[in-house]
Amino acid sequence: MKSAALLVELFTEELPPKTLKRLGDSFAQSIFQSLNQVHLIGANAKLQSFASPRRLALLIQDVLPQAPDHPVREKLLPTSIAFDERGQASAPLQKKLAALGYANTPISQLEKSGEGKNEALYLNVSAKGADLQSSLQVAVEEAIKQLPIAKMMHYQVHNSNGDLQDIEFARPVHRIVAMHDSHILPIQAFGMTASNTTEGHRFMSSGPIAIQSAVDYENELKREGKVIASFSKRRQLIEAELLKAAQSDRVLMPDSLLDEVTALVEFPAIYTCHFDPEFLDVPQECLILTMQTNQKYFALTDHAGKLKNRFLIVSNIESQRPEGIISGNERVIRPRLSDARFFFQQDKKRSLESRIPDLAKVVYHNQLGNQLERMGRVQAIAIHIANQIHEAGIGIDPKTVSRAAELAKTDLLSDMVGEFPELQGVMGQYYALADHEHPDVAAACSEHYLPRFAGDALPKTLVGTVLAIADKLETIVGIWAVGLVPTGDKDPFALRRHALGVCRLLIEKNLPLDLKALIGLAKNQFSGVTLKNEVIDEAIYQFILERLRAYLKDQLLGDKPYTVPEIESVLSMNPGMINDLTIRLKAVRGFTELSEAPQLAAANKRISNILKKIEGKLPLEVQTQLLRLPAELNLFKSLEALSPKLEQQFKSQDFIGLLQNLVALSQPIDQFFSDVMVMDEDLQLRKNRIALLNQLHQKMNLVADIGKLA
Repeated sequence: MKSAALLVELFTEELPPKTLKRLGDSFAQSIFQSLNQVHLIGANAKLQSFASPRRLALLIQDVLPQAPDHPVREKLLPTSIAFDERGQASAPLQKKLAALGYANTPISQLEKSGEGKNEALYLNVSAKGADLQSSLQVAVEEAIKQLPIAKMMHYQVHNSNGDLQDIEFARPVHRIVAMHDSHILPIQAFGMTASNTTEGHRFMSSGPIAIQSAVDYENELKREGKVIASFSKRRQLIEAELLKAAQSDRVLMPDSLLDEVTALVEFPAIYTCHFDPEFLDVPQECLILTMQTNQKYFALTDHAGKLKNRFLIVSNIESQRPEGIISGNERVIRPRLSDARFFFQQDKKRSLESRIPDLAKVVYHNQLGNQLERMGRVQAIAIHIANQIHEAGIGIDPKTVSRAAELAKTDLLSDMVGEFPELQGVMGQYYALADHEHPDVAAACSEHYLPRFAGDALPKTLVGTVLAIADKLETIVGIWAVGLVPTGDKDPFALRRHALGVCRLLIEKNLPLDLKALIGLAKNQFSGVTLKNEVIDEAIYQFILERLRAYLKDQLLGDKPYTVPEIESVLSMNPGMINDLTIRLKAVRGFTELSEAPQLAAANKRISNILKKIEGKLPLEVQTQLLRLPAELNLFKSLEALSPKLEQQFKSQDFIGLLQNLVALSQPIDQFFSDVMVMDEDLQLRKNRIALLNQLHQKMNLVADIGKLA
């Protein structure tokens, strides 16, 4: 049986642009998998997915017209049930065979297998392979059901019998194409039968197009129909042409906009347009968002990032005289930019400070109050953090931080943010500067949202950094406190993102702040809120620690990521101060490269296991008169001599040197475990040796729990 290419196309009205690519991929993958399950797909099969504004299609190379016959071995029934008292086929067996389509199969052709109670009857037959047409009919029906369509349209068509049939789909379907090589497969769907005829571009095509062969589909559609059927090829063409048209300028091409524009055009053409330079007095973020969101235009900037009054459009019509297209788009953009300028001018008539009381009208959460109450909590946290940083010798004015917290959310009440919520924070910074607020206050209005996602930029100012930490902690603790803990992949308040942001801010900004204390500080601000769980501090700390694990796994030392044991060696100690974790990890990596590291790690793990078994409070004071054996006295003296140096290195954050100096304890520790019985029958000796091990354990684990490296 000769294999050939298979083509399937649904030709429709314009499909939803924001989901077009997903619809195309789903349709193609579903049919491919269905045919593959019935062995109609050859070993050299290649799947191509097509999705344009008015079509979903796929092309599969190497598809068989008929799957090969294959042996089937089906367990029927235990022999105790399969036969009646005369040894003939029982009613249950006859029913089972009929259900499988082998009602007249003689008992002599069935196989007995197994022994005793496990003996059963099996059917062994050669099943006929699936044929392509009937299998494709099922595959298309299943693919249509599985399409991720958010909202269906309902319409009616006259079916082959002339009767009205109710249809439900994303958009009305006008044609179906189904071809195996040059042969039409007359499958049925949407009240119509498949043919080899499709349609091209709505305006640039001359009429219906007869596809001669499945493999010619893409080329014929482009040549005769002026349609680039492949979503990915259209997107690549648009991107390349935009870059070409931008010339020496930079074109802003967010992926979401590229995808949406690709889904709106079948034969893209790029044209250059202009708007009045007077609009450049409006913050460029407003103009860019207006162009991208409302008109699907591509803004241009110079290499310094300053917006130009030139922009690019992607048209669905290729024209030798595009003046009408260009002027039409230039007319359309003017009222949009005028709206942005009006919002900006109106917003500036009222100061951010005057908007503070109105935050009480903005509900934050029904159990956590309004935005005014929330920002009061954020302000208290931020001031406390600022005071701590100030006391640590880092220059910051707590009053500036307090002012930033007061104004940070007031732009939510502006007309511009009401129209474009994506500009919250950005507009706050512009309006704060217009109000002659401190530059750091203005910057913090925008920066306190950072980082918005993994890998996003961090605040540049210290005021913005402090406010970002306070804002994120208040969100995490508040949402957690009312019982809305993230579960599985559900995290509607983005607490995981906020937790990762806190970790990055503390580490990458090297802030000497105790994470556990910060969580407690944030919790104390909710004194008037009924908490679902009074003891949430530890749960939130562990939650943030999980995000920290993920963050550290992405860090590299040289070109190598940190290993799980290395990360656990620092995190298993439940550190409060996390700003020095990367320094600790670097020291741990250096320690693992020492020849004595395995022995010291194993010894530390052994000590940990011993100390875990001790009930009650561990003794710490060693009585030298009870050090009876040379090995324990030698270990004590070695530790005593080394301790001041270890503590000094820990204080100066010379973690690499500290861990390297532990090598001096390697031989004394070995000798101790070789010669000394820790759990001596003499309780005084036992307690003294446990105290010695406790002291040793503390000094060995100043930087990390090196026992985790064993």
